[in-house]
Amino acid sequence: MDNMILNAEIDESPLSTTSMDRRNSLEKHLQTRPDAQDLKERHILLDTTVAPSLQARGQELARQRTTDSLKRHLEHRPERDELVERNILPHINAAPALQAHAKELEKHMRADTLDQRLQQRPQPEELITQGILTEDEDPRFPAV
Repeated sequence: MDNMILNAEIDESPLSTTSMDRRNSLEKHLQTRPDAQDLKERHILLDTTVAPSLQARGQELARQRTTDSLKRHLEHRPERDELVERNILPHINAAPALQAHAKELEKHMRADTLDQRLQQRPQPEELITQGILTEDEDPRFPAV
């Protein structure tokens, strides 16, 4: 077995070009890496001025503070009826995928109702005979 190892070919090609490429690549990456403060702001690197056990406890407390704040805000959240009344939520109880179609249908229904009522409204002569309009207010004859 030792004989096999001795007979194995040894790669004697120069490593200088590969190592130089690696060194250049490493230098390029080191020049463009973000600084420690940027990493701390992005919550990638922890604050190094505090002991690791305190860092973990601080993170736990921050998470608990966020949880408590969220619970408090959810407790004071307005009811659905109030949000509908304030026009924040639609009054339609349809599935979200159908709400746009329901809204469009409601719009067309209102337009149809308005058209029907406009067709059924009384003529100006009827309003004048009933005393609702005076002859001066007749919309067919603009005042001069």
